[in-house]
Amino acid sequence: MSEALQELGAYLELKQPDAVLGHSVAHGELTVDVVARALPVLVEFLKVDQRCRFSTLVDITAVDRPSRDRRYDLVYHFLSMRRNQRIRLRAALREDEVAPSVVSAHPSANWFEREVFDMFGILFSGHPDLRRILTDYGFRGHPLRKDFPTTGYTEVRYDEAQKRVVYEPVSLVQEYRQFDFMSPWEGAEYILPGDEQEDAQ
Repeated sequence: MSEALQELGAYLELKQPDAVLGHSVAHGELTVDVVARALPVLVEFLKVDQRCRFSTLVDITAVDRPSRDRRYDLVYHFLSMRRNQRIRLRAALREDEVAPSVVSAHPSANWFEREVFDMFGILFSGHPDLRRILTDYGFRGHPLRKDFPTTGYTEVRYDEAQKRVVYEPVSLVQEYRQFDFMSPWEGAEYILPGDEQEDAQ
């Protein structure tokens, strides 16, 4: 299987040299690094080429790496049921870079791209209706960015007196807990009674 994936990666590098930067196979999965602006052409090629036939878009997501110049990895997963193969495309993006939409090749990308926009703030050019899909319209920020606070910015509650939902700044009712790491639930490094048996084996 790994050999077939290596051959497929080499085939894509040969057929789409302007789009494919390189490929790797790890844990039985093919990852292809691609140029973001070439995504629509490459995705269409993967769908119609007789050797590929990746007709099913499984998912689109992203990974935030704020320490890098190209902060985001935009990640696409495809399935070829005819070839019984999967492929992952990965495109690195700067924070201010706009990715091209692949909705024309895969209509299901509509909601996937909206989710990536909502969670990471990545914009897609050519998208027919790019707006939030998981958070509320008035929501501030993008929750899956590494710089988004774990408490969020606002909290939502129903106000019985006003008979409506109200938004308020987050107010924590307790100080952040200071962990002493002595509880087994906090990742303690000491041996509990009975654990020495595991080391003896």
